[in-house]
This record gives sequence, structure tokens and C-alpha cells, in this order.
Amino acid sequence: MDKKSTKDLEVSDRRDFFKKTAALGVTALAGTSLVASQDDNAIMHHPKWGQVWGDPVTKNRYGMPSAYEHNNTRRNTKLLASGNYRASIAVTPIHESEGIITPNGLFFSRAHGGTAQVDPKEFRLMIHGLVEKPIVLTLEQLKRYPSVTRTHFIECPANGGQEWRGPQFNSLQFAKGFMSCAEWTGVYIKTILKDLGIKPNALWMLAEGSDNSEMGRTVPMDKVLDDAMIVWGQNGEALRPEQGYPVRLLLPGWEGNLCVKWLKRLEFSDEPWFAKEETSRYTALKPSGKAIQHFYANEVNSTVVKPSPEKPWTDLEDGTMIEIEGLAWSGMGTITRVDLSFDGGNNYVEASLKGLVLPKCWTRWSYMHKYKKGEKLLLTSRSMDDAGYIQPTVNEEVALMGVESIYHRNGVETWEVNEKGEVNHVQIRS
Repeated sequence: MDKKSTKDLEVSDRRDFFKKTAALGVTALAGTSLVASQDDNAIMHHPKWGQVWGDPVTKNRYGMPSAYEHNNTRRNTKLLASGNYRASIAVTPIHESEGIITPNGLFFSRAHGGTAQVDPKEFRLMIHGLVEKPIVLTLEQLKRYPSVTRTHFIECPANGGQEWRGPQFNSLQFAKGFMSCAEWTGVYIKTILKDLGIKPNALWMLAEGSDNSEMGRTVPMDKVLDDAMIVWGQNGEALRPEQGYPVRLLLPGWEGNLCVKWLKRLEFSDEPWFAKEETSRYTALKPSGKAIQHFYANEVNSTVVKPSPEKPWTDLEDGTMIEIEGLAWSGMGTITRVDLSFDGGNNYVEASLKGLVLPKCWTRWSYMHKYKKGEKLLLTSRSMDDAGYIQPTVNEEVALMGVESIYHRNGVETWEVNEKGEVNHVQIRS
């Protein structure tokens, strides 16, 4: 009898494996039978990539994602471009996010005059005004101060705002992708001020960028002396140009527009810079007719990321155990709890917090669910933080803020899962 080839023996061994598992009724953790069979070439034979030389490890001097991840990208739309793609927004695909760190290449970006390309050798940071020792620092001199590394999210105050009167985008990326989370490295401003000396009548700090918009934002001194940072590192490398290379301001938990990029100047004063302006920025008109002129911290918030319109349940079998996942965050402090509703907020169950739970940072949460074929769900999440804030319902926020402003909308969000497993963005007024 002819000896069998090694290849034939391997195929035979695989067939024996499937026969044994079928006889034992082995099921996958997700609650469904094993899909692969002895007719599945992907498991029965060596894959083509395992039979040839791979690419040299130095093919790309800077590592690149797999070509099969080509859909995991930032995106834009004309509705968000204000007629000018240089002064526009690139939104993060948070439906593809894993953990709490956003890769630098996918980080949310907003520019008022395009992305500035700054030569680090020509970078200068002026610190002046009500300080004892005004100074101009090079990048090298700035980096001589003792550095710290902290993990925080940055969120545009308009995140979710375009959805406020009703769903505009049937997409998690466009509904909630105006935010990202990263590990930042830099120096606390209070550390620099300890060296320079701050005068007692200094109440405000003006931060100004060096791009063509020269965007300036005024920050109260209590935030400056708390946790305001000048950062040059993001996720273990230098800032990307669209994130303000070589240096940006970071105000953990506060509006992203305050975190001035391409930083060039910090001026300390006894009056706010915006008092000299004829118009105010980022105001919100309340139902009473009065407007809130200044927002700072982003309120407690959450969203379901899986399932979502981009991640439906259309391929699930009846009885499948599936993990519902989401993100929660608060500019006021640390997330302490997330609840999940299957009926649009009438009833809630407590979800589990996963991994690191840090202040002013994304927190990942999940809940295991047994999928029933043809079921209809209204998935709503509600988060809470250690400052005592609870994410409001839509009606609660409308009563307080009306519907005229797109800023700081943190009312609960709902995804409809229909009988086919498709996911749609809906608004539940409760």
C-alpha cells in the first residue's frame, strides 16, 4: 500500500477532528455550532500566505495597518465641511475602536485654516503677561521641564449636536465620532509657572495658535493650575501635524476647541480675552431666551458602539450569545456606572465596566445578551460619574437647554435593532 503524503495525512487529521467534535456536539462560546466543516478550504488546507515569503520587516519604515482594514478610516461629509475642506472635521470610526486608546492615524481632527506644517527648529513658545519672568522657549527648552503622561479624551462640544432635532446620519461615526482618546505626554503648565512665578492678580490665560487662523482661547486660572498641560507626545510618539505638532494645549475633560493646536503664545491677564471681543463663541440659547455664554467641561455621556448601523446583527443565529459594547466618558470626573436599556429607557440593567477606569477618559463597558431571532430592541445607555452627574433623558435636556443649540448635547442615545438585525439611529423622547 502506498504511503500517504504528509499533506494527505494533515487533511485526514482535520476531517477526524471535525467528526469527533460533531459527535460530541461541541459548540462555540457564542452559543452557535462550529461553522467550519471538512469542506471548508480555509481550514482544510494551508493558506496561501503561509506558503510564500512574507514582506521584509523594513518594507515600511513606519508601520501601516493591514490592507484588509481599509474601511477603518476617518471620514468627512459636505454637511460638516462648512463649504471649506481646509477648515473642516475628520471624524473617528469609533465603531471600530478597541479598548480606550484611539490610534494617532484615526484621531478626531478639527482645523480652522487647514493643517499647519511647523518646523520644530523654528518653533517658539512665548509666555508673558502677569508672570514674574516672561520667557520665550524653544521646543528643546520646553522639553527640559519634568514631563508627565496622562490618558484623556478630547471631544468637540458639537459631538452629537447635528443629531439633536432628530437623527441626521444613520451612522455612529458621524453621530458620535467627534471625539477620541489618547495617552498624552507633556508638562503641566503649573510646573512652568512655579519656575516663572505668577502674579496674584492673574485670573485668565490666553492660549494662541500659530496656524493661519491664530485661534485664541481664554482659560480660567483654576483650570490652568489644576491639570492644564502643554503636550508634545501622543500615544508614544510626537504629535501628528493635524494634532498640533509640535506642541498643543490640553485641558483634560474640557471642550476640544479650547485645546489650542500649534501653540505659540500664553498670555496671563486679570481680565478674559473674550471680554475684548464684540461677539462671543459657542453660546447656547435656552428656552427662557437667555444664553449660556461659556461652556467648559464636557458633561457625562455614553454610547453603544456594537451593535451600531456600521456593526449590525444581520448574520447572527437564534440563541447566539453576543457582547453589547459601548463607551462612556465625563469631563467632570470618572465614570462609576453605566446602565443599558433594551426598551428605549423604560427599564435598565447595569453593564460591566471593562479595563482601565480613569478620570476624564473613555471607559469601555459591556453586557452579554442572548440574541433572539426576529426580536426588536431599543438599545439605550445611561452613564454616571463620581461628581454625581447622571446622563439625562432627551426630554430632561430639552427642558433645560431647548433645541436651538448644537453644543453640549449629552441626552441618552438610542439604537433601534429591527427584526432583521439591522440597526438604525432613532430618538426616544422620554
